[in-house]
Amino acid sequence: MKNGTVRAANGAAGTTTGGVQSVDRAVSVLEILARRGEAGVSEVAADVGVHKSTAFRLLSALEGRELVEQTHERGKYRLSFGILRLAGAVPRRLDIPEQAGPVCRTLTAQLGETVNVAVLRSHFVVNLCQARGPSTVSTHNWIGESTPLHATSSGKILLAHMNAEQRRDLLTAAGLNRLTPRTITSAETLEEQLSIALRDGYAYTVEEFEEGLNAIAAPIRDHTGEVVAAVSVSGPVYRFTERWLHEIARDVIAAADAISRRMGYLD
Repeated sequence: MKNGTVRAANGAAGTTTGGVQSVDRAVSVLEILARRGEAGVSEVAADVGVHKSTAFRLLSALEGRELVEQTHERGKYRLSFGILRLAGAVPRRLDIPEQAGPVCRTLTAQLGETVNVAVLRSHFVVNLCQARGPSTVSTHNWIGESTPLHATSSGKILLAHMNAEQRRDLLTAAGLNRLTPRTITSAETLEEQLSIALRDGYAYTVEEFEEGLNAIAAPIRDHTGEVVAAVSVSGPVYRFTERWLHEIARDVIAAADAISRRMGYLD
């Protein structure tokens, strides 16, 4: 009786594990089709790492739920309108601070510095949420504060992803006021920095907004691919050096990408 109970329990556990694996594989299939546009059974099987018969069963199940459909070219599959039915309910409820919060807390624990998420409001940048690391207990609370576009890392990355006309109008309205001896007040120099930020995927400031404060930021995208916010990391110059800014750039970009995925963006 005891052995029978153990076998039954193991069988239930095996069924649960298999079910989770099937769900994971089905989600992988959807992601593959989202990335490729369309794919055949063999391509899906190779990408997921399963036998063709398994890939076919997964595709058939998803087709039954109207999440995928066959193209005119027999054997090829693509995402179907069922995806739109599910996705249509998501963007309306996505909240940037809510989606960014977990990622920001992870990043600040990793780097030990203050992490902020900011958005464009009029011709300023407004910080929506903030996470503080163990070494930033007394850091200023930036939530709700408006900061200048041209002198902050978040502002620069948002400017870099605007079209030239919008950028020109915003900077004309805001001006390029000098806030510290290192603030960029030349439109030409700022444009050069924005071009580099667009190329490299991040922007930074070195004591441009506040003396003794450095920062770096990367863009956050929504489900349409539009840049809607920026995640930044800032800290005092004595430990947050200009050299270290560039060393952690990959971490900041990865955090921005993670938030973008939570916002529904597929690269």
